[in-house]
Amino acid sequence: MDLYEYQARDVFEAHGVPVLAGAVATTPEQARAAAELIGPKSGGVTVVKAQVKTGGRGKAGGVKVAKTAEEAEQLAGQILGMDIKGHTVNTVMIAQGAQIAEEYYFSVLLDRANRTYLAMCSKEGGMEIEELAVSRPEALARVAVDPNVGIDEAKAAEIVAEAGFDAETGAKIVPVLQRLWDVYAGEDATLVEVNPLVKTVDGDIVALDGKVTLDENADFRQPGHAALEDAAAADPLEAAAKEKGLNYVKLDGNVGIIGNGAGLVMSTLDVVAYAGEAVGSKPANFLDIGGGASAEVMANGLHIILGDEQVKSVFVNVFGGITACDAVANGIVGALQAIGDDATKPLVVRLDGNNVEEGRRILAEFNHPLVTIEETMDGAAAKAASLAAAPAAPAN
Repeated sequence: MDLYEYQARDVFEAHGVPVLAGAVATTPEQARAAAELIGPKSGGVTVVKAQVKTGGRGKAGGVKVAKTAEEAEQLAGQILGMDIKGHTVNTVMIAQGAQIAEEYYFSVLLDRANRTYLAMCSKEGGMEIEELAVSRPEALARVAVDPNVGIDEAKAAEIVAEAGFDAETGAKIVPVLQRLWDVYAGEDATLVEVNPLVKTVDGDIVALDGKVTLDENADFRQPGHAALEDAAAADPLEAAAKEKGLNYVKLDGNVGIIGNGAGLVMSTLDVVAYAGEAVGSKPANFLDIGGGASAEVMANGLHIILGDEQVKSVFVNVFGGITACDAVANGIVGALQAIGDDATKPLVVRLDGNNVEEGRRILAEFNHPLVTIEETMDGAAAKAASLAAAPAAPAN
């Protein structure tokens, strides 16, 4: 789960990371009241910042400096309702202004390739870190972090030294990096990023903008994280899938995908994308029903995908193992029976593995006009892609 900036600020503050004052507003009037409260801390200056879970806010006009509370109200009125990369701004943060002397970058994240954690730090913050990593990789220090040790004083000192900070500035940054590690470990995060981490004209080190991603697998020991979820902004299909315990991610294509096992589903996405190039079809989702999924789980998955208006066809790709193919077939039959006349989208089913002949027999005997059985993965992908690209049948 990604946090909004204001949520990250609050989490930082709870762990002792130095931050500036901030308050959220959903109306221009609330923005003015927040600026009247916060502005005096920085000579009347505040920053109105769009709260969306995407980058590029500044370039899109979603971050503006206000010199008075009246200006903060006006700017909030301009930013609220703005569309930034497909995200509608419903909330702004009114942040205390800062007199910045220097801007830096720091992050700690999960390094899956090397099965450890990775800290990245640079004396050049405030810009797109991806651009810096490509154009001047030597300016971005990368330091492995042992999960059993974390970022203690010695590791923090190593990080600032690798980034090339002078001794005086580095000594001020070290304790801040330790506190940011407390956020990472204490909140079960997979990413903690500060861009920029600044030094003010007074020489203080402050986290001005934070990005935090929490590991939902740790929710069982983080009960407070439930309050951080923005249910109103969640995709309704993803929310419905989550309620049913399904691993579902909505994409922007027109071919619904169901498979058992993340590796098989990822391969299915690739095959459908390749098959769809010639006809303009793309995968509409990632849905993994798991290696031991029951007929009920398959039925739930079909309900979710068939409820997506973008989906024009569905590709069910199952290799029977723990879940036998006959159980999968029964799930498809049960789902279509439950949906009844509301089922209008063609299903292409490829079954293989445990009890495949019985699974195919069940579907053949069911003989539903929307179901096509294909024996190969490539053949099924091509069929699903072509069906999704075909013009819709005229309504009766």
